[in-house]
Amino acid sequence: MAKHAGNFLMTKDAVFIYSDELLGYRFSDQHPFNQTRLTLTMDLLSEINALDPDEIVPPRIATDEELFLNHDPKYVKAVKRASVGQLPLEQAEGFGIGTEDTPIFNGMHEASAYLVGGTLTAVDYVMTGKAKHALHLGGGLHHGFKGKASGFCIYNDSSVAIRYLQEKYGARVLYVDTDAHHGDGVQWSFYDDPTVCTFSIHETGRYLFPGTGNINERGHGKGYGYSFNIPLDAFTEDESWLEAYETSFREIIEFFKPDVILTQNGADAHYYDPLTHLSATMKIYKEIPRIAHELAHEYCEGKWIAVGGGGYDIWRVVPRAWSLIWLEMTGRMNATTSFPKAWSESWNSKAGVPLPSEWLDSEDIYPPIPRKKEITEKNKQTVDKALYSLRQQLRQKPSS
Repeated sequence: MAKHAGNFLMTKDAVFIYSDELLGYRFSDQHPFNQTRLTLTMDLLSEINALDPDEIVPPRIATDEELFLNHDPKYVKAVKRASVGQLPLEQAEGFGIGTEDTPIFNGMHEASAYLVGGTLTAVDYVMTGKAKHALHLGGGLHHGFKGKASGFCIYNDSSVAIRYLQEKYGARVLYVDTDAHHGDGVQWSFYDDPTVCTFSIHETGRYLFPGTGNINERGHGKGYGYSFNIPLDAFTEDESWLEAYETSFREIIEFFKPDVILTQNGADAHYYDPLTHLSATMKIYKEIPRIAHELAHEYCEGKWIAVGGGGYDIWRVVPRAWSLIWLEMTGRMNATTSFPKAWSESWNSKAGVPLPSEWLDSEDIYPPIPRKKEITEKNKQTVDKALYSLRQQLRQKPSS
């Protein structure tokens, strides 16, 4: 809770949304979406004394009415039936559940509604002034559609949260998605809405699920020109990734001028990620939140809500990447002067891979990419094409 000093309400820099209920979103022991990464991140932050108990806020469970802001009531009903083993498989598949990607598990409705409620909790803390920023690593399920699950995502917490931001706070929202997979579910939910701007930077869909996110996906009707996609070539490295991200983010936010920024922070663009084909290192995960933080203060009075997302190397990548978001939010980046050996030693026997000993990766974690120059140039051209119309509009605006 926010602290009081005399009659003045003291706004926290940031709150960390967490409770063990978030660990209930678990398909199976073999499934790549593994919420143990939340436990690992919490433990890493605790080892460096960077997460105080009074900064942790438990999520609430989203109500049906809140879920209906973005999801079809028939779909929510189907998920509830599946949660208790009462939905026939032939019906389940029509709703995208009971599949290899998104299998049914007991209590899936409640677990999913907690993830949504966590993002709504983060929204309320930021929009009521209790905190400038809020981090909910259990959220970020960006593939969920209005009436169908997809890509490990049952309910789409970001889409529900954006509707909630619109209805409760009348906010213009900039959604920024840095997951290696295209943020398709959020994009399509607001494709015709000019009060929501979506920006997704991801690996090209030529090689990766969900196969969408092309630069010509710009919106529809009144929403045309408010959807931005930067599909990067496979094997893109740090410098090219960061140039595309920072250039696009700065120009898009100057064009849209939002009231609040919602960032989705999938950590699967890393070279180690087993499901993707990009060649980023931990360097981008230090810069992603730094730039978001800076722009939130420049354009939105600091209003920044961050959620999690993908990330399937749960030992070497996700805990470091997600910890860096919190350290940036709270001004504790000096805690990265040394990496805690105790954390690596305590988890080493379970990891099955050598755990990191530094916050950033060494320069030689992979062999040189032979097509680096070609990939970098192609990514620059992609950014230029994606931002061409925006740049034309900005040039035509009268100077203030």
